[in-house]
Amino acid sequence: MGREGGVALIIATILGTVGASAGTVGAGGGAVGNAAAGSPDIPPAEGPGPGAPAPESNADGVNGPAEVAGGSVPRPRDTPYPGTISLRVDVTDLERHVLNVHEVIPAAPGPLTLLYPEWLPGNHAPRGPIDGLGGLIINANGKRVEWTRDPVNIYAFQVQVPAGVNHLDVEFQYAAPLTAAEGRINVTPEIVGLQWNTVVLYPAGYYASRISVAPELVLPEGWEFGSALDVESRRSSNVTFKHVSLYTLVDSPVFAGRYFRSIVLDPVPAGTGVKAAPKSGISLGTSTGEPAVRLDIVADTPASFDIKPEQLAAHRKLVQETYAVFGARHFDHYDMLLALSDHFGDIGLEHHRSSENRRLPGYFVDWDKEGPGRSILPHEFTHSWNGKFRMPAGLATPDFNTPMQNQLLWVYEGLTQYLEGVLAARSGLWSADFARQDWAYTAANMDHNRPGRAWRDVEDTTYQPIVTARRPLSWLSWERTEDYYPEGALIWLDVDTKIRELSGDKKSLDDFARGFFGGVDGTLGPVTYTLTDIARALNSVTAFDWEKFLTQRLHSHGPGAPLDGLTRGGWKLVYSDMPTDYLRQLEDQRKAADFIFSLGFNVSNRDYGQITEVLWGGPGYDAGLTAGTVIIAVNGREYRPERLREALLIAHSAHTPIELIVKNLDRYRTVRIPYFDGAKYPRLERVERSTDRLSEITKPRT
Repeated sequence: MGREGGVALIIATILGTVGASAGTVGAGGGAVGNAAAGSPDIPPAEGPGPGAPAPESNADGVNGPAEVAGGSVPRPRDTPYPGTISLRVDVTDLERHVLNVHEVIPAAPGPLTLLYPEWLPGNHAPRGPIDGLGGLIINANGKRVEWTRDPVNIYAFQVQVPAGVNHLDVEFQYAAPLTAAEGRINVTPEIVGLQWNTVVLYPAGYYASRISVAPELVLPEGWEFGSALDVESRRSSNVTFKHVSLYTLVDSPVFAGRYFRSIVLDPVPAGTGVKAAPKSGISLGTSTGEPAVRLDIVADTPASFDIKPEQLAAHRKLVQETYAVFGARHFDHYDMLLALSDHFGDIGLEHHRSSENRRLPGYFVDWDKEGPGRSILPHEFTHSWNGKFRMPAGLATPDFNTPMQNQLLWVYEGLTQYLEGVLAARSGLWSADFARQDWAYTAANMDHNRPGRAWRDVEDTTYQPIVTARRPLSWLSWERTEDYYPEGALIWLDVDTKIRELSGDKKSLDDFARGFFGGVDGTLGPVTYTLTDIARALNSVTAFDWEKFLTQRLHSHGPGAPLDGLTRGGWKLVYSDMPTDYLRQLEDQRKAADFIFSLGFNVSNRDYGQITEVLWGGPGYDAGLTAGTVIIAVNGREYRPERLREALLIAHSAHTPIELIVKNLDRYRTVRIPYFDGAKYPRLERVERSTDRLSEITKPRT
């Protein structure tokens, strides 16, 4: 997930790093060490772990620093939390979707603040699901200890630890959503997706990287799981993981399932020299014996595991093509967690050593119908480098309750979205033509369907995760949504083709990626970056005023989207009366008929005839149509998508308005739409006598 902005704002008030350029962060803490990406001096991001020495005594006390912010909540500091938190989560209550939690938290007599994670990495917003927390009971030496919620910060719970107590027993439940109206479904009879941030309370006053946790998971009988966490031991359905920092724990979700299959995508263990991977540039140290990359699949039924050899080959090639782009890997092992389900909630969420992904059950078995969805794994895998190993300075917060700043999401997400298409094509998950169809749709959507550009530039959309938390918008095209994804991708296509043009096609964005995100293999980071760092790195590839180039595009009010990358790539955006394969498959996945480029609205095929989106200022808007309006009839006949398409043809040839009978609430009315230009669907067309850089961009590198 992601979003991009473009101003070099460093969160000095949070991290205390005023003037720092790209610095290494102690897993979300203050900048330390060398500023250069890939420096061998960069320390690992992991916290103290079980073998850490006992902390030195300090005036702050065991339960956290005395200095507080926002009322009575201690500020996070870069000091180890004494002891290790034991965390046991039972996910066996599949019918009620209830996760039962027991924590043992080391503590000393005196005041203690426990926090429920609020600001979640990858969400870029304060979306911690505290509404699911229930049944919180705290005991000390067998006696109940009352807690009080902080009156200013509802994610903070104040506790007075009694004398003679060295730990607290904390029990609560996380009530996962039962219906989509409550939130994303992450528990079904066949699949559980455990995000540790939903089932943990942690002591305030410490960096998340300095709090050690011993996690334990209780699974339903006979289930298997995938996770980046390393297993210490397993007895039947009880899994004990090795101790990790809280930072790493929250960054290491679990997909567990009744039907499970794990596939090795890169068999070369992390730490083994890679001899048969030309162009990847990987050099590793000591072997751990673990495969480097696995695809861990959970599914509604075993039928989803019918995977053809060529499909598996494309996923394996994805790993090698990604190595070729970045030149190094910054993980010991990586797990692509993939749920193939009609019931498990939709997700694509990045982590450093894993990712959470959901596609429909036909991801493999209906391969020719699932094209648009095959870019999710390239996207989230790319985030291991862009977003996790290197991250915007404003997102490098010391704990999960410090606000994030999103201005650089157009790099974090926009560059990742651009690379997802490139890698999908290079790996064979997409054809080169399918990638161009995707770029055509992205370009047209930003160029034709964003009149809101007149008042809101793309950098400002990086705040959208905080503004709306992905709630539906009444007028998406005018209000603008998380456009830093698609428009950010167009900006990076512009950058790529500009580098190629300036260098006489001798260099490309791949050179930037290797220099900025590559470096020394095995370094974990995170290493922060600013706009200035990005411009400097681009300038080291090809001399140019990159900061001005980027700033102009980030703050543009049009007219239209930044399409120079297409033109410089040897192609142009055009419209035809027939949809591309990409658009047909997208319509099928969304269960909607797309008329946005012609009549200016889309119609649901699930809630038959209901308009889901209306383009601000388009023909439908001028006729008074809104989202939620239901089309009853087209030119006097009952609505069907094919009849509306037929009406477009008639209007074009006979130059007569399209007549609709529509219903909104309990009101029926007839509207006439004087639109005569016929059906319109975007595609790319070659520019004669120009260099075909788009085709070069999608060529495999391995």
